[in-house]
Amino acid sequence: MTELEKLRKKIERALNKQMKEKKLDQHAHYKDLAKDYLSLWDIKNKLIEDIEKRGVSVFWANGGGQQGYKKNESISELLKVNKQMLSILYDLGIRASDLKVVDEDEEL
Repeated sequence: MTELEKLRKKIERALNKQMKEKKLDQHAHYKDLAKDYLSLWDIKNKLIEDIEKRGVSVFWANGGGQQGYKKNESISELLKVNKQMLSILYDLGIRASDLKVVDEDEEL
């Protein structure tokens, strides 16, 4: 298991723990929001990986001989994903700073 996968599991446990404390884990809507949050977390990390790999500007060329550099669209998408993640936490009544990482052996 990679470090990123381990971190995702810890975040998932922390999110579940907070939801349980707020008694939100009994509602399907909130469980679905938590799954959405984790999916967005995965997307966020892929966007960051793309930015690290390709940089903030990417080369483009079309068939007509035109070429140049343009901004990497992953940057603007990353901002949108981060905003949506914060929105989900807000809907769950959880602040990002409240998400204390939970170790595997810690009880939920």
